[in-house]
Amino acid sequence: MTHPYARELGDFLRARRSRLRPHDVGLEPGGRRKVTGLRREELALLAGLSTDYYQRMEQGREVRPSDDVLDALVEALGLDDEERRHLFALAHAARRPMPARVDHGPERVPDSTRRLLRVMDTPAVVLGRHLDLLAWNPMAEALLGDPDAYPPDRLNMLLLLFDDALTGERSCPDWERQALDYIGMLRAAVATDPTHPRATAIVGELSIRSAEFRRLWARHDVRASVSGTKTFRIPEVGDIVLDWDTYPLPGNPGPVMLVFTAEPDSADADRLRILASLHATRSAHRHPPPRP
Repeated sequence: MTHPYARELGDFLRARRSRLRPHDVGLEPGGRRKVTGLRREELALLAGLSTDYYQRMEQGREVRPSDDVLDALVEALGLDDEERRHLFALAHAARRPMPARVDHGPERVPDSTRRLLRVMDTPAVVLGRHLDLLAWNPMAEALLGDPDAYPPDRLNMLLLLFDDALTGERSCPDWERQALDYIGMLRAAVATDPTHPRATAIVGELSIRSAEFRRLWARHDVRASVSGTKTFRIPEVGDIVLDWDTYPLPGNPGPVMLVFTAEPDSADADRLRILASLHATRSAHRHPPPRP
């Protein structure tokens, strides 16, 4: 059976090879090409490897590349620092036998983290390694909607983001960028445990029902920690533009805290305060769906 880390390593190499063009690495395209990216033999030549050896790596067969070989591939593929770390993590894991038993128990949020959430005066949530929504504060509920109104197994940032029934924001210019950020975070999680059933379930479901997800997932982009800016369209108060950042919490891998902040003394900060005030007085029977 193919080692799951070796398979993930091969898929990552193939995706990175396909994004390169001959002129990117100083090669002449020459004649008709069956592939848009570099051929395997061209990449192998650039990395100083035999074509057969490199092909076996892409196929996830029993190959355990040395760190020197990995560095040569980093150079040939033009990987950035985050991609280099991802490549090395996959390759090192592929060298080791798969553990007989892996802990796939539920993720837990420490009481101290929940207390921190409650005292924060800005929207914040805790996301599990596979982007499951584990905890949130009242400000986040005001901004994102009431998570308790949704089944626990559906409280996942990627499932919500690709759920057409919940969001009409596909036309937003930042939608694909945010999707790539979340997908990149899930890719980083998959690199730590390719066989985790939660990851398999999320990727499997989205691959079946979303052509957009399949296209973006196939890019094999990876994000260890992300940040950005998002515009929330809130009918009660108008658009709110917030910066968002992720902060790792203890664990290996551990959950992350996702925090939304507004520019101090800005119109966005004022709208966020008004929204929080409205939420505080909202009827307990009103449960708007969460917005990814």
